[in-house]
Amino acid sequence: MTDLHTDAHLLAPERPEVSDGDGRTPGGRLLLEERAKVAAARGPKVTRVVAARVSLRQRLLELWRQRELFAFLVRKEIKVKYKNSVLGFLWSMLNPAMTLVVFWVLFTKFLPNGIPNFVIYMFGAMLVWNFFQTGVMGATGVVVGNSGIVKKVSFPREILSLSAVGSAFMFMLFQAIVLVLFMLGFWHRPAWTDMWLLVPALAAIIVFTSALAVFLSAVNVYLRDTQHLVEVILMAWFWAVPGIYAFSGRVHNGLVKWHILWLYFLNPVTPVVMTFQRVLYNQMTPINTVTHTAQPVLATYPTTWYLYSDLGVLGVSLVLLLGAMKVFGRLEGNFAEEL
Repeated sequence: MTDLHTDAHLLAPERPEVSDGDGRTPGGRLLLEERAKVAAARGPKVTRVVAARVSLRQRLLELWRQRELFAFLVRKEIKVKYKNSVLGFLWSMLNPAMTLVVFWVLFTKFLPNGIPNFVIYMFGAMLVWNFFQTGVMGATGVVVGNSGIVKKVSFPREILSLSAVGSAFMFMLFQAIVLVLFMLGFWHRPAWTDMWLLVPALAAIIVFTSALAVFLSAVNVYLRDTQHLVEVILMAWFWAVPGIYAFSGRVHNGLVKWHILWLYFLNPVTPVVMTFQRVLYNQMTPINTVTHTAQPVLATYPTTWYLYSDLGVLGVSLVLLLGAMKVFGRLEGNFAEEL
């Protein structure tokens, strides 16, 4: 796909001149002089080709130069989602708030599990999972959904995928406000001294989500079933993280019994979820309100385990992101034809 830059001045209707064919009349000479000046100012004709052989370093630099476009796309995504709605951004907080209320009633009144403030334990995981799921699903179809500008405007197409992750992160911040309000309502204290662990955990899940987003958005242009397949995979993936069930106790013992605990941690989302729960829930073995005995809820791993696990996920995710950008670069050359 090529973008030919044509000066608007040359596209204007030419003045009718009487010429002898070689531009020797006054009007003809003037027109030729004007064209010569424009050509000299422009230099050689510029032909920009979207090529798959653009180096990874150049792609990263171009993304950095287009950071303002990234911010604009994130703002646009948020504004469009709540356009013409009365409550606007408040819907981003009402939805998780209603979810928290429903699960609180469910696990305290109808299906009591005895774990105090279990809704905070659960939503600590949902905070991470909702960001991951929203970012991946939104980015998978973003190139196809913006086919109009992809075919007409030259810009780094990866920025569309990354903007979907950026908007998912903003929604995550809105949901975090709801969680903080519930923690204040329950007088629940997080692990203030371990709050710094959220930084590497957040960086790990953002980079991992971005890697999948860039890769899947390119593949979905060629294989449109990818978007539907991702929905199914994410539905099954949700149960592979300790969200609505406690990791310690029955789950942990079962994994150890079958010698597959290592397999459980191959899921990159699991260490990040466990870190958020360790910091936000901050109760290793609380007293069960039904049996009145100590019940293990959080893993009893040291703080360094969470740090090294998140850094490991971050390192692998960086490699995956660079690989995803290489794949994206190889595939985007034919986006216009496929779209």
